Amino acid sequence: MELRQLRYFVTVAQHGSFTRAAQSLHLTQPGVSSQIRQLERELGHRLLDRSGRTVRLTPAGEAVLPHARAALASAEAARRTAQDFDGLRRGHVRLGIVAGAALTPPSGPDAFPGLATTLAVFRHEHPGIDFSLTEDTTTGMLAALRDGRLDLAVVGLPTAAASGREDDDGWTTLTGLILHTVLEVPLVAACPEHHPLAAAGGSARSGGAGSGGAGPGSAGPVGAGSDRAHSCDAHPCDALPVAALPVAALAGHALLSTPRGTGMRTALERALAEAGASPTVGVEAAAPPQLAELAAHGLGVAVLPDPGNVPGLRVRPLADPVPMVRIALAWPDGRPAAPPAAALLSRLRATYPGPAVPRTPGAACVPGASSAATAAATAAPSAT
Repeated sequence: MELRQLRYFVTVAQHGSFTRAAQSLHLTQPGVSSQIRQLERELGHRLLDRSGRTVRLTPAGEAVLPHARAALASAEAARRTAQDFDGLRRGHVRLGIVAGAALTPPSGPDAFPGLATTLAVFRHEHPGIDFSLTEDTTTGMLAALRDGRLDLAVVGLPTAAASGREDDDGWTTLTGLILHTVLEVPLVAACPEHHPLAAAGGSARSGGAGSGGAGPGSAGPVGAGSDRAHSCDAHPCDALPVAALPVAALAGHALLSTPRGTGMRTALERALAEAGASPTVGVEAAAPPQLAELAAHGLGVAVLPDPGNVPGLRVRPLADPVPMVRIALAWPDGRPAAPPAAALLSRLRATYPGPAVPRTPGAACVPGASSAATAAATAAPSAT
């Protein structure tokens, strides 16, 4: 008994005709008839009644048909399983990353691995799988996911905290996509040293000489560094709290932000709108390290995740409300993922379980302390 004989038998039973079955199978009618006769001789019973104009099942054929269909279904399942296994031996994954993604692994005992590290481990386990990494805004990547041009994406989105509504998912174009939140990050105001907002209402952390600054783009902890007057390395635990800057105070000042269609920009605009103000974004840049560098050169106040100690910048937490963004994995809903993409998604979700809760601005400085939120924030891409 061969699978092809069962397939021919099921097809003839479906069409009620050897001729139509042969056309469906792209075979000759005598070839189909010959194979079914061999099957009948092996089983010792006639399966089809050929006496009328329409081919009908015999009682034995009616009893055998469900088993024939089950055998074909099992064979197809085995084939798909083998293909899936082979799919992890070779394949291609199209991964989108928000512009300015931080791929450098952070340091610290509680640090999450960097995205580059995670991809390297996955590639070591599956050397036949290739990647194409696309850097874009969140809006562009959501469209690419929906159109099938990307398999997975690491996106930045505003959080519900930006509007204060529990039913607010933080975006308006998420239909047809699934999200896995990695972490949530507060935005801060990074002011040039001599800017009017730099130290209003309290002293602010400076990244100038003697502050241990690492320069623009350093992987400073998000939501952790801006709650003290200086870095812990420079002045361990005798730091003074930094007064939070109301979001409304940003109105009328030249701001630096990411372009429209990014999570950071949307979170900033929502927070300003809630505070009854409107933004004046004078300079746009794709990545937070660029914003920090431009602000340090006096082009305006950058609103971004805490950039760490940057020479020429003073960082203040924002409040009333606190603008929040989240980093999330996104993938299409209802469209089966290819085995390589599904395997990578499983690895990313396991590595970045999230969400982590960032430290509240104004928290006490603890020497050597390292939180999961801080580690996640430095490991994950920037929220653009």
